[in-house]
Amino acid sequence: MGHPLALRRALAVLAVGATVLAAGTVSAVSVPAAADAHPSTGLTGVHVRPASAGHITAVGRTAPLPTSQCVTEIGIRCYSPVQYREAYHLNPLYQEGVTGKGRTIVIVDSFGSPTIQHDLEVFDKQWGIPDTQVEVVKWGDVPPFDPTDPDHTGWAGEATLDVEYAHAVAPDAHIILVETGVAETEGTTGLPEMMDAERALIRSGRADVISQSFGATENTFPGYDKGDFSSLTGLRYAFKEAAAHDVTVLASSGDNGATDAQENGTDLYPYRVNSWPSSDPLVTSVGGTQLSLDNAGRRTAPDKVWHDAYGAGGGGVSGVFERPWYQAGVARVTGDHRGTPDISMSAAVDGGAWTYESYDPARAGWHLTGGTSEAAPIFSGVVALADQLAGHRLGQLNWRLYGLDLLPRQWSGLVDVTTGDNSWDTVTGYQAAKGYDLASGLGTIDGARFVHALAGR
Repeated sequence: MGHPLALRRALAVLAVGATVLAAGTVSAVSVPAAADAHPSTGLTGVHVRPASAGHITAVGRTAPLPTSQCVTEIGIRCYSPVQYREAYHLNPLYQEGVTGKGRTIVIVDSFGSPTIQHDLEVFDKQWGIPDTQVEVVKWGDVPPFDPTDPDHTGWAGEATLDVEYAHAVAPDAHIILVETGVAETEGTTGLPEMMDAERALIRSGRADVISQSFGATENTFPGYDKGDFSSLTGLRYAFKEAAAHDVTVLASSGDNGATDAQENGTDLYPYRVNSWPSSDPLVTSVGGTQLSLDNAGRRTAPDKVWHDAYGAGGGGVSGVFERPWYQAGVARVTGDHRGTPDISMSAAVDGGAWTYESYDPARAGWHLTGGTSEAAPIFSGVVALADQLAGHRLGQLNWRLYGLDLLPRQWSGLVDVTTGDNSWDTVTGYQAAKGYDLASGLGTIDGARFVHALAGR
């Protein structure tokens, strides 16, 4: 079973039932709670779709709902890309002509989606976003898409989320969707194909930002329990290539809080763990927040760490990598090892993002998705905006991010997240606090200020 982060156990993708029985009536769909999730209540019409689901029964809505109606009818908040643009203060950048033009975002997912171009066009039309042509690169022997295979549909949902929200934030950036033929699970499975594809795109000079919404728990790599990390560190070649070519690499921090999946992909470790590639010092780890927005995208409360009934933002310390030099200033938090995340963006299921999906004809329509799989592509769009403004690739971001943290917040564009925690299942996580913490990293962003600060302009 593949593990796109937006579909990992305890996480959630929400496929919101939409069979119209009568005007304004939505079909009721049962809500099976994942074994490691908190029980859900009051979510009539919502189907939780964890990676372990054997089949999908919900169908898509014919049209997305405004936030207030989601709260009334579904019991959770839902957001559009228009609301995110307002919430993250991105509209002033678009007015300046900063749209990601001339920059390329590479997205890597197993199997991909056969309907990605059509679905993006429907998504764009709904929200008034200019269309773009997605370049699909098939890497290896990618099997024909099977809408009855939950592996295929899971990754197709991931690819859809990644493409739609990277594009929504950086509408004029070019997007390359790399589809690999082996499902990434735990340990090394599927990762060599992904790393090979990334290295090839980097060497071709066609990648500016790479967004990775996948991960494997460090503990599941062969040899980890014996202190032999070579099976993991031997896969770092794509990131070393990226560093040499000033390509920015991002990864989702995970959706099971301070723990994550064991090798079987279902059970969680009963103690704190971390996942790769998020934990890699050459990668910017993107964690999760929960936003409280009104219908226009204005905040009604400060952001907090994502921890709702379906998941929590990944974060903690690596068991493989020592603390990198750029985290020396937060050593009191991380100790002697690499800490994650570095930055956080919207990821909550209670605050899910609308996506349009038609790869499975039986459930074509509008769906709600959550997880740090949402946060990473959103942030990839932000990086593309900063690359355009700077006039060049910004490359490795982490030293820049921790440098910005030394500036007053009104100059850096960093916004501290001081409430919430990323505990999950039986594992006590980390509390948000003033400054850097292992639940939200450096916090989140005010987009206009942050992009200018990151670009140095």
